[in-house]
Amino acid sequence: MNSYIVDGHCDSLIDFVKGERTLLDPSEGGHWDTTRARMSGVSLQFLAAYIEAEHKPFMATTRGLQLIEGANRFIAGHPDRLFPILGKKDLSLIPDPERTGILLSVEGGEIIGQNLFMLDIIYQLGVRALGLTWNQRNELADGADEADTQSRLTNLGKQVVSRMNELGMLIDVSHLNEAGFWHVLELSKDPIVASHSCAKALCNHPRNLTDQQLRALAKHKSVVGVNFYPQFLKETGIATREDVVRHICHIADVAGVETVGLGSDFDGITEVPEGLEHVGDYCFLIDDLRKAGFSNQEIDKISSQNFMRILLNVLK
Repeated sequence: MNSYIVDGHCDSLIDFVKGERTLLDPSEGGHWDTTRARMSGVSLQFLAAYIEAEHKPFMATTRGLQLIEGANRFIAGHPDRLFPILGKKDLSLIPDPERTGILLSVEGGEIIGQNLFMLDIIYQLGVRALGLTWNQRNELADGADEADTQSRLTNLGKQVVSRMNELGMLIDVSHLNEAGFWHVLELSKDPIVASHSCAKALCNHPRNLTDQQLRALAKHKSVVGVNFYPQFLKETGIATREDVVRHICHIADVAGVETVGLGSDFDGITEVPEGLEHVGDYCFLIDDLRKAGFSNQEIDKISSQNFMRILLNVLK
């Protein structure tokens, strides 16, 4: 069979909630829409509810719930194109020849404020993945921009990790500071993801992961989704699709092909690499992986099966 795609992160939901795009028609612009996603073989899309800085901290919960409502309205309004991923049974529908599965994630633990019960509420509303932080500090942990503090998770953060394991929610450590990353690996009994990050050895950015972190993810049977943001791919010069392949190859070499996936960050990034400018270009990336020497089985792991393995492990 042809490879299908699981994309671990995109931020297109905000455009839908703001009424700027329907996310159905490529002519509306943006990086991601259902039409191009289906054409390029995206069978499962992690759709992120990103809470913008202007809503933090006091209105973060309200904004997060508004985004979740928008995501559920988007999915329910297009049953011919989309279906929700809520548990293991839904994974059996992938790949669907006509529809894209949507897994709802929240980018930033600010949505729960100081209230652990909010985690159960957003779970009941369909959220199945949570990024503990964005780049700043919140009540759970410190983000990547707070690296100098070397702070581990707070007591609430530890409770959140434990409760996410109980509920069957996927813990996302992209945007978390390094001390928090190691703390999560100590605490979580389930595999985790860094849904949209790259390799620090190739581009020294605070959002990227060291080789030590990559090996630790491999040991924990976890996955990193390679991000397409040029600033994470290359320190100088113009980033291209080849740089995405370079990061995939590096992570596969360091941590094994079972540890690497795809996490485009489409519509959450202000620039894109040449040759990988929207979701419709995924077919070219798959061809490049084949040219780079990956076997068909390895390409299947990178494009979909590594994320699918974790979801089958974590979801209830």
